[in-house]
Amino acid sequence: MGQTKKRQDNDKKRDAAVAPDPDRRSRGGRAATVYETLHREILTLVLAPGAPLDETQLASRFKMSRSPIREALNRLAAQNLVVMLTNRSTLVAPLDLSAFPRYVEALDLLQRINTRLAAERRTAEDVVTMRALASKFDDSLVDEIQLEMSSTNKAFHMAIADAGRNPYLARQYETLLDEGRRLLHLHFDYLAQSNKDYILQGEHHEMVDAIEAHDLDEADRLAHAHTRLFHDRFMEFLSAQSKSRFSLDPDQIGNGYPYND
Repeated sequence: MGQTKKRQDNDKKRDAAVAPDPDRRSRGGRAATVYETLHREILTLVLAPGAPLDETQLASRFKMSRSPIREALNRLAAQNLVVMLTNRSTLVAPLDLSAFPRYVEALDLLQRINTRLAAERRTAEDVVTMRALASKFDDSLVDEIQLEMSSTNKAFHMAIADAGRNPYLARQYETLLDEGRRLLHLHFDYLAQSNKDYILQGEHHEMVDAIEAHDLDEADRLAHAHTRLFHDRFMEFLSAQSKSRFSLDPDQIGNGYPYND
């Protein structure tokens, strides 16, 4: 009888150990809400580069404890979208536009190698996925919602990286794509306001064509041209803005949205 009681107690302890913790699950849901909101506001520059993110103020804003706030900020820090300083304060990651040439240099190399590998290793299913995502990007251009455009653009390029079957290169590529989404937001916003054509649209489909044909050199060439177009368009944007109210001063940029009043 005593052994039976002991076994029952052990079973209860085991079940409790593996059962979902409702408080933890609820806290995870709250953290996800905070993350998704701040993620969107950072990418769309509603939260300015360099802006402080105070945990107490965020807890008040979202009407929750600081624990899920901290979880969300840690997740954003892992994506290099916020910076956690040694004094425990947190800032939206600054946009150092003076580093743009180095960023594009790294993006170009990773974009080319991932696209080249995709042309070598893709499956028929990969091609179907890439074509669907290229069309989804096209659809996002109709409404000209920059966040959706940058999201579908990233999804398309990550489908290429996945087809390349090298998770190490894919992870590095994803990091750069994430870090560049605020730049892409400015880029898309400029194209919309200047009534320029979205040449990126046709390029996505051309890249899929080369990948489907297993044409490694053409895939490499198109990936490089794709990066070059982004570079040229963004530099055109910087040039246009610098003639009015835009600042390329890294100190100025780090203090907030890179426009001067």
